[in-house]
Amino acid sequence: MPPGSIRVAAEASGISAGSELLVYRGEAPRDLPPDLPTVAGGFGLPMKFGYASVGRVVETAPGVHRPAVGDLVFAHHPHQSEYVVDASLPVILPPDLAPEVGVFTANLETAVTVVLDAQPRFGEEVLILGQGVVGLLVTMLLVRAGARVIAADAYERRRGLSLRLGAERAVSPERDLSDTVRAVTGGRGADVVIEASGNPAALQAGIDSVAFGGTVVVASWYGARPASLDLGRAFHRRRVRIVSSQVSTLDPALSSRWTHERRTGLVMRLLTELPLAELISHRFPLHAAPDAYELLDRDPGEAVQVVFTYDGAPGDGAR
Repeated sequence: MPPGSIRVAAEASGISAGSELLVYRGEAPRDLPPDLPTVAGGFGLPMKFGYASVGRVVETAPGVHRPAVGDLVFAHHPHQSEYVVDASLPVILPPDLAPEVGVFTANLETAVTVVLDAQPRFGEEVLILGQGVVGLLVTMLLVRAGARVIAADAYERRRGLSLRLGAERAVSPERDLSDTVRAVTGGRGADVVIEASGNPAALQAGIDSVAFGGTVVVASWYGARPASLDLGRAFHRRRVRIVSSQVSTLDPALSSRWTHERRTGLVMRLLTELPLAELISHRFPLHAAPDAYELLDRDPGEAVQVVFTYDGAPGDGAR
């Protein structure tokens, strides 16, 4: 093995239904280089992708003492049964954590970053567009932060999850969504809107639903798909602020207090505190990966978090 490296045997990995489906559908910009050290080349097919792998360290290079053999680790690594990475890349997970829960590490990092970028105040009303995995995680975090969450999603299963996880309301993103939001916010609109649906058309609905002086946080990655916006009406007069949120960096305004290490420490605590197992809807053995991606592409309302299993772990395509 290369000096300073470790070998990991995967036990579970999670599909990111947003980013990975963009690649699967050929909608990721091919000239954009991936920002993960374990993903080579560009986003053109064929490529090896994925970034939520959990496994056990089975071997270390001489002189590597941490992580140690037997440690449960998370790595931003593509779906693969075994791999060698630099010892500095994986994160050591709590030893008694279920491996399939550990796959939420990546999306929890994203959700924490979104909440830091949104800066909701206690008691404010936050509209979350999209209740996929990231949207549901953001819902949980905002409820813990004292926000009043209005969740919008096209799928009944996800709306039900939103309510169980603490959202005050869960609505369908109909054409009159902005009227619905104003009706439940005393006519103000949402103090903060978080666009996490992955649908470029949803951004306009977010702008139309936010209050005067409010903030719209774009957590979605649209890939190569453009977002067409009407900025000549309410957007301009209501002094709406649009903020991009992306997990690889933190808001420079927070740099004196927040680091990637601090965020990772928070995520490790959240892995043991949040009811994450409730979000796992399907498990597939890795060799059935085509079936998993076909499910997500064909019937997104049926699936929430899809997990790949390894080495004989249960994986029947169902919860």
